[in-house]
Amino acid sequence: MPQITVDYSYNAEIHSEAFVRDLHNAVVDIAAARPEACKTLFREANTGYGYEGLTDESHHVVHVTIGLLAGREEETKARLTEAVLDLLRKHLAPEDGVTLHASAEVRDLDASYRKFDR
Repeated sequence: MPQITVDYSYNAEIHSEAFVRDLHNAVVDIAAARPEACKTLFREANTGYGYEGLTDESHHVVHVTIGLLAGREEETKARLTEAVLDLLRKHLAPEDGVTLHASAEVRDLDASYRKFDR
């Protein structure tokens, strides 16, 4: 915990050590997570679809999901979501002719959540 996942279209260059460092720092500072508990998984999608069909190179999609153990106030989750969006603005440089669709969500992990480390 926290479980952080970054889903992104094949054409969005988001995975960088600086972004992950800033993301983990935000989770620690805002949601009081332990630094050593922060892990981030990047998942690249080869294909994306919008309203009009197949998304092309003129659209980049990035969605960050942060799963936290239950108990944080909605205000804390909203602050963290806004901080993630600010980090995406900072770490994804604008590109001519490209529309960036960036979003973030902070959610409670289900009560059934369990984990182990080996």
